[in-house]
Amino acid sequence: MTVRIATAFALSLAFAGAFAGSGLAQMRANAAPAVAVPVPPAKPPMSENKMPAKVLFSKAKLPSLGHAMAIGYYPRGCLQGGVELPVDGPTWQVMRLTRNRNWGHPELVKFLERFAPLAAKATGWHGILVGDMAQPRGGPLPFGHASHQIGLDVDIWFMPMPGHELTPKEREDISASNLVAADGLHVNPKAWTPSDIAFIKTAAEQPEVERIFVNAAIKKEMCRVEPKGHDAWMSKVRPWYGHADHIHVRLKCPADSPNCRKQEPVPAGDGCAEKDLAFWFKDSVLHPKPGPPPKVPPKPITLADLPPACKTVLDAPANQKAVQR
Repeated sequence: MTVRIATAFALSLAFAGAFAGSGLAQMRANAAPAVAVPVPPAKPPMSENKMPAKVLFSKAKLPSLGHAMAIGYYPRGCLQGGVELPVDGPTWQVMRLTRNRNWGHPELVKFLERFAPLAAKATGWHGILVGDMAQPRGGPLPFGHASHQIGLDVDIWFMPMPGHELTPKEREDISASNLVAADGLHVNPKAWTPSDIAFIKTAAEQPEVERIFVNAAIKKEMCRVEPKGHDAWMSKVRPWYGHADHIHVRLKCPADSPNCRKQEPVPAGDGCAEKDLAFWFKDSVLHPKPGPPPKVPPKPITLADLPPACKTVLDAPANQKAVQR
């Protein structure tokens, strides 16, 4: 009896297992086949022509090989065969070394090497402090300037060079002297000195200089102090936004740069007439009201927006012997 019961129990288990197995198999057979989740195609890499040019040119840590040439226009171009201004000279020191912007066309470097001792003599300073020039291959900068792209622009601070060599930290931390009063209408009498006029005048008198940009209050003060009859150099001194703590010197296109676009000549006269300065002292210019943010962000300058020769400059081998530090 016991044997029969055990045998029946075993047979029932086997039958239940077979039924369950067949049911599971049937469920699997009836189940919908697995569907693979589609993987979105990878975006193709952005072409160089569409990338912001400031990204491409800021990556170039050395200048290109090739004959030195300024290519394009001051706010839309590049620099072939740039050379470095040494960070220290007898009468100059370069600031903000981490930016790697002490490069320019050879004519700009020659100008600074010649101007620095002239400025020191005219002002009684030890020398000058040089701010931004250009990147090794010029081109748009990631921040700070719209121009300075073809190796012919330089910022020089309204601050005498100290009598000692600045440390790397000092070169990063020290700020230039603001010579303009808080109202923006006048120079600050506590900061402005006759040496500042001599500094600007010495730069403007150099024949290769095209423009010198200064704050409008500085231009107005120079017009008040300087006697009439100096149109040849005074007309080069142009008011422009900012520039309260430095002068921005711009050189003419060099003869060896046929693809350098010349700037229009300065208007006749010394630029001191009331009509020449009135715009800069309007309240809307001195205290502009912020407008609404643009609905579409402004399109950055791309390589395609620059002269075609700038792609050649960007692709050219680096001049490994260019560094003079």
